[in-house]
Amino acid sequence: MILVNRETRVLVQGITGREGQFHTKQMLDYGTKIVAGVTPGKGGTEVLGVPVYDTVKEAVAHHEVDASIIFVPAPAAADAALEAAHAGIPLIVLITEGIPTLDMVRAVEEIKALGSRLIGGNCPGIISAEETKIGIMPGHVFKRGRVGIISRSGTLTYEAAAALSQAGLGTTTTVGIGGDPVIGTTFKDLLPLFNEDPETEAVVLIGEIGGSDEEEAAAWVKDHMKKPVVGFIGGRSAPKGKRMGHAGAIIMGNVGTPESKLRAFAEAGIPVADTIDEIVELVKKALG
Repeated sequence: MILVNRETRVLVQGITGREGQFHTKQMLDYGTKIVAGVTPGKGGTEVLGVPVYDTVKEAVAHHEVDASIIFVPAPAAADAALEAAHAGIPLIVLITEGIPTLDMVRAVEEIKALGSRLIGGNCPGIISAEETKIGIMPGHVFKRGRVGIISRSGTLTYEAAAALSQAGLGTTTTVGIGGDPVIGTTFKDLLPLFNEDPETEAVVLIGEIGGSDEEEAAAWVKDHMKKPVVGFIGGRSAPKGKRMGHAGAIIMGNVGTPESKLRAFAEAGIPVADTIDEIVELVKKALG
C-alpha cells in the first residue's frame, strides 16, 4: 500500500454540499476515518456525525489530519487546496473538475513548495483496497491483492480493478491522478512509491492520449523500476486536435500521440494491453 491506509485521518472540504455529503457517507461506509469537515459559514454543525468547521485552520487545531479531500465548486477549488496545504495537511485529493488551468498552475507550484502532495484535480481519488477510500470510486470492485494501479481515467480504472479482482489478483493501492492538462501528481511521482512498497508486486499504468506523462513514466521505469509494469492507453482512436473525454486528452503535433506513448512503453519493455481483459493476462504473465 502507498499513501493511505485505515489509520489515515481525513478532512472533507465542502462536506455540506450535495456531493460532499453523498461521498462522505460512501467513504464512512467503506471504513474511511473522516475526522472533520469544512464549509465556510457552517462551522458548529455536523454532517453524518462529523463536526464541521468554518476553516481548515480551525479543523486542524481540533483534529489530527493526514489527508484532505475536496468537493468545492471549480472557481474556489484551487484556493481550497491551497488552504489545506497552508494548514500543513500532507496529502490533498482534489476531486473537482473544470478548475481554470491558470488556477491549477499556481496551486500546483505553491502546494509543492509547501511540501504537500496534491492528487488531481478532476480525479477519482485514492483507494487502498479494503482499508480506506479517499475519493469517489465504487469501493466494492476493489479486492485486496498484489497490483498497484495509477490511472488518468476514472471508468477504465474501475474496470481494470474489477477485472484484477475477479481474476484473484486484486489491488494494493489505486490512484486516479486526474485527466486535466495540469495535475499535482504524475505517474512518475508515484512509481517510486510502488517500487518500494512490499505488498505491490506489479503496477498497471492506465494512460491516455495527450501530454507526455506516459513517456516520462516509461523513461523512469526503464532506468529504475524493479517490478513488472503493464500499460494501457485509452483514446487511441482519437484524431489529432480532438479532445477525448477530458481536457488532458488532446494531441498537439507529435506530442501526446498514441504512437509516441506506445513507442516509449516498448522501449522501456512495458507490455501494452489492447483490452481490459488483456491487462489481467499480461499481469499474470509478468508475475509468472
